[in-house]
Amino acid sequence: MTTKRWDVLGLGMVTIDDLIYVDRFPAPDTKMAVSDMRRQGGGQVATGLVAAARLGATTAYCSVLGEDDLSRFALHELEQEGVDCSPVIRRPGAQPMHAVIIVNRLAGQRTILYSLAGEAQPRPEEISEELVAACRVLFLDQHAAEGGLRALELARAMDIPCVADLENVNRPCSQELLRRADHLIVPAALARQLTGENEPAAMVRAFAGPQRACCAVTDGERGCWYAERDSSVHHFPAYAVPVADTTGCGDVFHGAYAAWLARGASVPEAIRIASAAAALKATQPGGRTGIPDRATVERFLADRQC
Repeated sequence: MTTKRWDVLGLGMVTIDDLIYVDRFPAPDTKMAVSDMRRQGGGQVATGLVAAARLGATTAYCSVLGEDDLSRFALHELEQEGVDCSPVIRRPGAQPMHAVIIVNRLAGQRTILYSLAGEAQPRPEEISEELVAACRVLFLDQHAAEGGLRALELARAMDIPCVADLENVNRPCSQELLRRADHLIVPAALARQLTGENEPAAMVRAFAGPQRACCAVTDGERGCWYAERDSSVHHFPAYAVPVADTTGCGDVFHGAYAAWLARGASVPEAIRIASAAAALKATQPGGRTGIPDRATVERFLADRQC
């Protein structure tokens, strides 16, 4: 039996985010002073792994990066959080996605401008059985591409659950990942686009089925709707918090869900923890700065049971 080195193994996007904070979004052809500027790591799977690590899960990241400054920064930030980056493959010319994020402090909203120059992912032949067998939960986003599908095939053969974080389905292999992931969590905007339904409960029913361990649709302050297999749809309301910045909230939700799934938690419990972690992140600026640790999440939930 292969030793489980990690609770969660992630394949997918890592970014370098340059965050620019303003009091309102700029109008065209104007100048505006910014409140703050900072650089930090981001990306769907990478930020989700940081969230899982802060909640106490052992995590690992597999992607393709280069030897440039952006790659080194991305790896340093992940390693500082305790994410094992030993599965990362080095390839000349590869680098993280680079994003500039304009954050409206007063409204708690953001606009993301990004470049995919240099983005690369593992090839199927670079994903080994030993790599996948070493995790309890596989975590993929739409950038995982062919290597991600290979990892999903191996995970399914080993009865390892796969959590998918999809923001669009226009990437290579993303449609197949949408179809095959057994824990699918998608934002309401994408679910509406794909199903043609207007209500989250109907969206969940459109995605659910006996082959799907869980389907969930998240809708910000309205909360989360989910179903296990093809059972009834349940609604989990969002926790009311003062919102400072929604950057990374969806990534944190996925990472927290994957971490609790790896602990053997039920789907409703994983949804509860994920909702709390995402809410707490929203109270702080930045995609990763406000990600809570396990003790903070437990205090937050205990206060709401009093």
